Amino acid sequence: MLEVKKLGPILEPTNLDFENLAVLNPGTFQDGEFVHMFYRAIDDKYQSSIGYAKLRGPTEIVERWEKPILFREYIYESKGLEDPRIVKIGDIFYMTYVAHDGKNAITAYATSSDLKTFKKNGMISPNMKYSEVESILGKSESRLKDTYFLFADFYEQNEGNDVLLWHKDVIFFPRKINGKFAMMHRVIPDIQIVLFDSLEDLQSREFWENYLKNLAKYVVLENKHWFESRNIGGGCVPIETDAGWILIFHAVEETNKGRVYHACAALLNKDNPLKVIGRLHEPLFSPTEEWEKSGFVSNVVFPTGSAIFGDTLYIYYGAADKRIAVASVSINELIKEMVDVSKGHNHGKETIS
Repeated sequence: MLEVKKLGPILEPTNLDFENLAVLNPGTFQDGEFVHMFYRAIDDKYQSSIGYAKLRGPTEIVERWEKPILFREYIYESKGLEDPRIVKIGDIFYMTYVAHDGKNAITAYATSSDLKTFKKNGMISPNMKYSEVESILGKSESRLKDTYFLFADFYEQNEGNDVLLWHKDVIFFPRKINGKFAMMHRVIPDIQIVLFDSLEDLQSREFWENYLKNLAKYVVLENKHWFESRNIGGGCVPIETDAGWILIFHAVEETNKGRVYHACAALLNKDNPLKVIGRLHEPLFSPTEEWEKSGFVSNVVFPTGSAIFGDTLYIYYGAADKRIAVASVSINELIKEMVDVSKGHNHGKETIS
């Protein structure tokens, strides 16, 4: 059985004004023995910014800034900057983050050469209302399941007819694939991948219209298991191995008592990430501990960052939307579990250390 070790919380809220309510959902970049962590910080006015901490090894905090490294500046991010993920492609660091204005949740990006100063470059989400997106999807030659349209109606009813497409969990692959940038994203309820030549493509309405017309072709993972009953979405930056891209993602189980967020895993082909070559059929881990079951939002494990030391994959996650915790698993054992077709109904085993 696959053994996942939960190492407990490593980052908690502080008394600092920008992070006195919660810290969660960190993006990470590993540089040798150090892990740079960029996390969502929430203040007592429920506004988010991005904080910074530096780890030696998988868990030792050696530096933590007392002010945000990225903060709210523009109208489209006036409510918050959320859930950053970061990669290095060539000599440039690319950070994607959710920008929230109190109504719309879209994705923007920033770039850096040193991980200390970042330049914001604007939004890279389709700048379209749900009504426009529904019209495009409805004309697609490839059929999409009804849930896409049900979610569109849900957001319109809750946020108004002028709400933009909610576009979250946008994560770049850490290198180009066949000469193109690759980006995982989510048009709810599934996970899709988009390939593009330059970042300017993502700021073109025409590009997104053409892409959405064929959205079904770019779905890499659908929600299909009991613990994915509501939807799935991206998690950590894809991890390249000889066997393929390890994708740690999240799944949302809908119950009458509320939603439960789980951590999940899949394995994608290295040269064609739209091809799934392995997948866990049970959660990698679930909210079972008190620090995961009780917090700002209960029953949440939300994986967003990772680091590798030896054969061990460390997964950093938001726990109950209140704190940042870490879990670990053997990379080799995880890959074996994902590609073993005989284990379609096997449960992972969690241990606490």
